[in-house]
Amino acid sequence: MHTEFLMGNEAIALGALAAGVNVVAGYPGTPSTEVLETVARRRSQDVYVEWSINEKAAMEVAAGAAYSGARALVTCKQVGLNVASDPLMSLEYIGVKGGLVVMVADDPGPISSQTEQDTRTFAQFSKLPCFDPSSVAEAYEMVQDAFELSERLGTPVFFRATTRVDHGYESIQVADEEEWLHNDPEGFVRDPSRWVIFPRLSVVNHAKIEARNAQLSDELSDYRRNFVLPETDGAPRKGIATHGINYAYVRENLGEDDHVRVLRVATPHPFPERLAVEFLQDLDEVLCVEELDPVLERALTYVCGKHDLPVRIRGKLTGDIAPSGENTVESVGAAIDAFLGVDRQELPAPAMPTLPVRPPVLCAGCPHRASFYAVKKAMKGRKTIYCGDIGCYTLGNAAPLDMVDTCLCMGAGINIAQGVFHTEPDTSCFAFVGDSTFFASGITGTINAFYNQADMTLVVLDNSTTAMTGHQPHPGTGRTMMGEVVQKVSIEAILRAIGLTVVETVDPLDLELAVQTVRRVADEPGVKAIIFKSPCVVLARPQAHSHVDGERCVGCQRCVRELGCPALVPTDGKVVIDESLCSGCTLCEQVCPFGAIGGGRRIDMELPQAGGRA
Repeated sequence: MHTEFLMGNEAIALGALAAGVNVVAGYPGTPSTEVLETVARRRSQDVYVEWSINEKAAMEVAAGAAYSGARALVTCKQVGLNVASDPLMSLEYIGVKGGLVVMVADDPGPISSQTEQDTRTFAQFSKLPCFDPSSVAEAYEMVQDAFELSERLGTPVFFRATTRVDHGYESIQVADEEEWLHNDPEGFVRDPSRWVIFPRLSVVNHAKIEARNAQLSDELSDYRRNFVLPETDGAPRKGIATHGINYAYVRENLGEDDHVRVLRVATPHPFPERLAVEFLQDLDEVLCVEELDPVLERALTYVCGKHDLPVRIRGKLTGDIAPSGENTVESVGAAIDAFLGVDRQELPAPAMPTLPVRPPVLCAGCPHRASFYAVKKAMKGRKTIYCGDIGCYTLGNAAPLDMVDTCLCMGAGINIAQGVFHTEPDTSCFAFVGDSTFFASGITGTINAFYNQADMTLVVLDNSTTAMTGHQPHPGTGRTMMGEVVQKVSIEAILRAIGLTVVETVDPLDLELAVQTVRRVADEPGVKAIIFKSPCVVLARPQAHSHVDGERCVGCQRCVRELGCPALVPTDGKVVIDESLCSGCTLCEQVCPFGAIGGGRRIDMELPQAGGRA
C-alpha cells in the first residue's frame, strides 16, 4: 500500500484496477471522463480499455466481456446512461457471469449537463443495486465492493458518484500494482437458455430479481458503509438521513452539542430497510438531506407507513430542502439549523469581491466560429432554422453569432431539422453536428433523413477531436485509447455510402469559399452535406498572430460585433488583438472592410477538392 493525492475519478479507476477489472469501455462526458483515462494511463498490459462509439456500444462491449467471466467497467455521465439504458434494461434480466459495474457520474447543478437526473432513481426503475460514495477514499474502496457484489449476484451494479466526489481530491491509501487482484476470465460458455432473452426467460428472471432485491435489502442493512451515528445515544428525538457528498456536508455542520441521530445510506437501492427501522425507533422527526430526487425521503416515508412508526419525514417534499440544484455546506447548514431550531450566531463571512461575468464562449480561433459565420452570411435574408447539438459548438447560440435555434441531446438536431421541414417545407433547415457526435449518434439521423426524403443541409463541424470533454480520440482520428494507430473512418465516405450525392468538404477559415459553398449546397434538393474541416485550435499551434494597424483601423468594430472572438479587444474606440489568445486564424482579417488587420497565418490543411468523391 502507498499514499497518493487523487481526484475522485482517479481513485475510482485505481479501485477498479485493484478489483481486477479486465475490460473498461465508456464514452467521454463530464464529470466521468477521467475514470477511463486514468485506467488507460495506469493499467497493466492485460487490461483492455476503449472509448466506445457511444454509451450503448460501451454497455454491450462490457456485457460481452462479463458474459465471458471478465470483470468489466462502463463509464458515462447521467445523460449517457439514457443511451445505454436499452441494453442495460435487458441485461438486468439476463445477468452476467463476471462482475459488471456501471459507473455513472451524476451532475447536480447541473454544472456541465442538460439535466439533473438522479441515477438512484434509475436504479429503482431498473431494479439494480446502487452504490453511492461520500468521499474520494470511500469511492476507492466502494467500487471494489461493487465488483464483488456484482460477481456474487450475477447482476450489473450501479456505482453512482456526483461531481463533488468525482472531481474532489484526497490523500488516500491505495494498493500497489502487485497487490491488485488478478482475474482470469473463464471464457464464454454456450448456453442459449441463459444468454438468449425470450419472454419466458424474462418472466422467470423477473421473479428472481424481485426476490433477490428483497433479500439484498436485508443484507445491505449490515453493509459496513450503511450506518447510524452515534452508535450509543441518549435517546435523541430528531434524526438526519443523508447520502453521498451530503454526508460530508452534514458532518461538517453538526456540533458536539447537537443531539441528533444520523443515518448514512451508501446503498440507496435496494434500500437498507431493517437498518432504517432501527434508526427511526423513538424519533419524532427526520430531515432527509439529499441532492436531486427525494429518494431517501420517499423510502423512509414508506418504511414509517409499513412499520406503523409515528415519525414525521421532512425534506424536499416538505420544502425543508431545495427541490432541485446542488446542495452546499452552507445550504445544508441552514437547513439543519432550522430543523434543530438553533441559531449558531456565527460571525458573518467577510465580503467577497464581485467576480467578473464570464459567459462561456468559443475559444479564440475556434474553427466553429468561422463555420457558423459562413452559414449565417450565406443564408442572410432567407427563412432558415439552425438545429444545434451537444458539444463546443452549442456555444454558437451566443451573441453575436446567434446560430443555434435548438439543442436537445446528442444527435437530435439532425432529426429535429427533418421534423421542421415536414411541417414547414418553405424553411431552409440546417443541422450542425460535430465529428465525434456524428459517429456517436448522427449517422442514424442522416439515414432517416435520406430514406424519408427530407430536404435539409447537414453541416459536420470536423475539428478532428472530441474537444468539449478533453480531446479524446474517436473513429475519425485514426488512433484508439489503447494507443493503436488505425485507419481513420471517413465521414465523407459514410455520407456517400448512405446515398448523399452532394458532399462538400471545405476549410471554414477560407471565408469566401466557405460562404460560396454554403450558398451552392443549400440550393441543392434533398439531403446534402457540408463538412467544415479545420483542427481544434487547442491542437493546432499558431503560425503567426494577427495584429491591427492602428492607422488603418477606423473604429467600426465590425470584427467584434460580428465575430465575438475573445482575442478582439475594443480599446480607446478602436480594436487591438490580444496575442496571448490569438491563433492567427485570419478570420477577422477577412471580415475587416478596411484591411486594417493582417499578419495572421493559419495552419495549412489538405482537403479533398470541393464536390470530389471521398
